[in-house]
Amino acid sequence: MKIKDRIIIQKYYLNVFNAVFLALGLMFLTFGLWLLFDRNNLSSVLFSSGKNQLAAFFSYILLGIGSVITFTSAMRLLGSVVEVKCLLVTYMSFQILMFVTHMAILLLIFAKKEEVHNQWNNRIDELISEYGNKSLAEQEPVWNILNAVQHNMECCGRYNVTQWERNKNKENGIQVPHSRTKSSLKKWFCDVPKNSTYRMGCEEHLNTWFENNVLILTAITVSLLITQIFLITLTGLLLGNIRKNIIWP
Repeated sequence: MKIKDRIIIQKYYLNVFNAVFLALGLMFLTFGLWLLFDRNNLSSVLFSSGKNQLAAFFSYILLGIGSVITFTSAMRLLGSVVEVKCLLVTYMSFQILMFVTHMAILLLIFAKKEEVHNQWNNRIDELISEYGNKSLAEQEPVWNILNAVQHNMECCGRYNVTQWERNKNKENGIQVPHSRTKSSLKKWFCDVPKNSTYRMGCEEHLNTWFENNVLILTAITVSLLITQIFLITLTGLLLGNIRKNIIWP
């Protein structure tokens, strides 16, 4: 096969894998923007507590990765179209650096998984204790999210219904948050018979949601690593054939 034909084929496959790489990068970028600017979601609520703004930290990491992927994808497109070796070498160097970074992120996901999960549970307990406190009116959007979780999942508290007994913001001991009932009332607390409340805790549902999100993030990271292996290999082959084509056109 002629060198020019090899270059055409390698460019084609590079474009295919680069498109996959760019799509995965845009997923990181979109998720990072959503996590950073949309505060009315469960992830932001559970990962943000006082000075510990884990949601913002994650969003900046995702935005950084997504931005670098977008930049390097554009660099690769320009480098392969005009066959500029300098751009291709720079692109390949970026890919190797990002490969190491993604490996570190993958290891970090598994290393910090339990720590993040424990922080998540502590945050839920904190929300239940603060719920309905008139001096924390700014937390009402957060309480509304907690209400939505309990109402939609038909559960109460993190581990079971008795956890709400720790809440000191009720007018009396028998009151319950409206979201743990089958009622459509729109108050923080209400008086209802015990048999009309949800008894099961939300922990099982939330754990499933947490595990699914970790699995999705892991799958995207692994897909990036596999794609990068192909991109680094194809870029190296393309560079070699471009060099040969210059010497023996």
